[in-house]
Amino acid sequence: MKSITTDELRNLVESGQNFQLVDVREDDEVALGMVPGAKHIPLGQLPERFEELEINEPVYCICKGGVRSLKACDFLESKGIDTVNVEGGMMSWNGEAVS
Repeated sequence: MKSITTDELRNLVESGQNFQLVDVREDDEVALGMVPGAKHIPLGQLPERFEELEINEPVYCICKGGVRSLKACDFLESKGIDTVNVEGGMMSWNGEAVS
């Protein structure tokens, strides 16, 4: 499985490059903030909603710390979708220590 650091993700966002980023956190978590341009699909809804994604382009997955996004990547890969996990998730994006 491919992965990307939050620094690399930040460079993608700042470059204006078009890419798919799915935030798989819960509603109360995303209410605290999201990466600009991210699409919110909670992990539990992914099996019913993954078809909302462009399946011919890589899908970057992010969560709070990296565990749920790994599960999301595993699921999407089982559907034949190229995925990239964001290491450290929003904790790393926000500069918090990831345990």
